Amino acid sequence: MRVALTAGSRGVARIDLVLRSLVRVLKEKGAEPFIVPAMGSHGGATAEGQVEVLESLGVTEEFCEAQILSSMEVAEIGRTERGVPVYMDRHASKADGVIIVNRIKAHTDFRGPAESGLLKMAAIGLGKHDAALELHGYGVTGIKDYMVEVGEEVFRSGRVLFGLATVENAYDEPAKIAAIEPENIREREEELLEEYMGMMPALPVREMDVLFVDALGKNYSGTGMDTNVIGRFRILGMEEPGSPNAKYVIVSRLSEQSHGNALGIGLADFTTERLFEAIDRETTNANVMTSTFVERAKIPMVLKNDREALQAAMRAIWGVAEEETRFVRIPNTLHLEHAYLSENLVEEALENGNNVEVVGEAAEPEFGPDGYFEEF
Repeated sequence: MRVALTAGSRGVARIDLVLRSLVRVLKEKGAEPFIVPAMGSHGGATAEGQVEVLESLGVTEEFCEAQILSSMEVAEIGRTERGVPVYMDRHASKADGVIIVNRIKAHTDFRGPAESGLLKMAAIGLGKHDAALELHGYGVTGIKDYMVEVGEEVFRSGRVLFGLATVENAYDEPAKIAAIEPENIREREEELLEEYMGMMPALPVREMDVLFVDALGKNYSGTGMDTNVIGRFRILGMEEPGSPNAKYVIVSRLSEQSHGNALGIGLADFTTERLFEAIDRETTNANVMTSTFVERAKIPMVLKNDREALQAAMRAIWGVAEEETRFVRIPNTLHLEHAYLSENLVEEALENGNNVEVVGEAAEPEFGPDGYFEEF
């Protein structure tokens, strides 16, 4: 059997090793596995761009020991009862079987029993740009409700051998791997999502004046910064989460793995010249217009560097002296093992639990000669 394996654009922990292990098991069974990029409109919505995204995640033909076949062409394999078309990557549609691989996690746009996982990968990832355009065209309803229906059609099509789901802990490590039969995907995914919710990373405090995020990137979240971590959706007509709550969010740079895609910059209030100059507008616009959540692409106030961005944020906080600013700094929204907190938040963070401990002495913020913080 020729078997297609899906590889997404998210920063799924050890996805390269997961895929290589799966490839080796399949080869032992006599199958001929190959990998298809399954990432909607990411990578600039081009076949070449999507291969580049996989390479940045360590997913290469050499490491995974399997051919990567990339195409933006799809085959329509059916329709839902609502009449929504069901698409599948052209190469995958010609295979003898497909294995859907993805992690189970909270979605960055909505709350529901099934959010970001195997159903989403089957519906939007494997359906490429065509499916992303179709489902996002219905707004949140499309990616919350119609997405599940399309994903279920894919699993009912007889083309999928099974789903391989990973669940990650708060340290960005695979905590569980589950192989699931197609007919059990919906029920099992909902159970695994509940498990993830008990392990997902979170900020050590819920209320702050300034949240400083070192890096924005598609390798950290589909929205550049995970909305569940920073407490902002920025979707027209959608109520914002009540917690966590930061008066102002600063984001400092764009990750190399994003290849210029700065979707999510609109979630921040202040940014820096280096991030602004790193933006590839064509790539960013393609991703944003697919989602239709245009607020997330709006450029915040641009300052020269980290120092000036922080000064601007503190200046804009009414009635709070600079030395009383409730300040939190994190490297990105995926890796939250370490964070810098202003001294006035330490006791609150310790009382909140979640295995918080102080690992360094208090010190003044240090900027380099260019006015940017040293990396974590």
